[in-house]
Amino acid sequence: MARPKKDAPIDLSEAQELSAGLIERLTCPPGKLQSFLRDVKTPGLRVRVTAAGAKSFVFEAKLNRQTIRRTIGDVRVLSIPEAQAKARELAVSIKTDKQDPRELERQQDAAKAANLAAATAQAVTVGDVWPRYLMEGKPKRKASFKPRYRADLEAMAGAGGVKKKRGEGNTRPGPIYPLLALPLAGVNEDSLKSWYDREAISGEHQAARALMMFRGFLRWCAGRPEYRALVDRDAGKAAAIVEGLPSNTRRTDALEAAQVPGWWAGVEQLNNRTASVYLRALLLTGARREEIAALKWADVDFQWRKLTLADKVEATRVIPLTGYLAHQLASLPRVNEFVFTSRGKAGRITDTRASHTKALQSAGIDSLTIHGLRRSFSLLGESAGAPAGAIAQVMGHKPSATAEGYRPRSVDALRPYLAQIEAHILEQAGIVFDAKAAPGVLRVVAG
Repeated sequence: MARPKKDAPIDLSEAQELSAGLIERLTCPPGKLQSFLRDVKTPGLRVRVTAAGAKSFVFEAKLNRQTIRRTIGDVRVLSIPEAQAKARELAVSIKTDKQDPRELERQQDAAKAANLAAATAQAVTVGDVWPRYLMEGKPKRKASFKPRYRADLEAMAGAGGVKKKRGEGNTRPGPIYPLLALPLAGVNEDSLKSWYDREAISGEHQAARALMMFRGFLRWCAGRPEYRALVDRDAGKAAAIVEGLPSNTRRTDALEAAQVPGWWAGVEQLNNRTASVYLRALLLTGARREEIAALKWADVDFQWRKLTLADKVEATRVIPLTGYLAHQLASLPRVNEFVFTSRGKAGRITDTRASHTKALQSAGIDSLTIHGLRRSFSLLGESAGAPAGAIAQVMGHKPSATAEGYRPRSVDALRPYLAQIEAHILEQAGIVFDAKAAPGVLRVVAG
């Protein structure tokens, strides 16, 4: 039998014994996008050539009366024996599994991708997610964290090592800091119990507060599709942890009527007049300490006698500005935008506990927290005869249907009640207020 000439066209209708030279001479007939040269030795093995001249080994077979093809590899990469071995392997796979090898490969790739994704997810730590929580997390019905709470979250997870503002040495890591290194999927009842027991040695109340904050983080993660499968939302509520929490005793400290004159005199005698007015403003309004501390001159309307406070429940609330308090505020120097200015970094009062302690010592009062002044306003308001709903609205308590059937009042409707409360407190303190007097010209009535 005569051998074909070296440059003679290859008959693609017949199977051929593959060789490097034969594959090199293979071309795609004019007018076609691709053509196939069958291997005579290995059923299913083909060499595909495209109109552009690209050549590759492919496997072709029939499955469920349909022709399937799978690319094995480029002819420049695979040798003929390697391509033949792969074709025989695929033929056995089809015969045994009765399934398209391409589909098997897709399933294998999908399984690999899923395993990789699972491994990547398992590697996500609390510290990887915590910054996002600080940016996007928020309590119910709120647009974002309150600045003070956000600062507390950052402090709780701080690495420490910063020079203390007071005293010697550096700060220690925050209670949540050790949790940042844990894989998110590794936060469970056991790991939290171990963490809490260690932190409680330094301070159980601080550790308990850190746990409450971390519960909020777990709830937020459980609400995110990308983290939901990784977290145990209720890990911090496990009985083994909850049983070890310190008892949450509610503070009830407040000024008694007999203590008001001594407290008032002690506060009035403070060298720091700004702190003195600030503490009296807390008692006369029942506002939260940060609400008064952050008060700006733009929030004080002396003409229409109104104060606009940053509220904990709503964005802001407006309360009447009573006569005595207006007098006191007007006597303060206008150094910057804040009413209760300070030389500190914040530019305003941030902590008056030292001044308050001096006033308490002067008055002979054993203990009274700054928040106790808020409770004192409520109790003194009741003894002044003001309605409970009016007291609650001035204090910024969340509205509720209480005994009198709570309904919001306008600022003008609140004004006589707050004036009534102020007059009662001044009477208890032994202060006679003359609205026409210059700021600071007030006298104490001798008992």
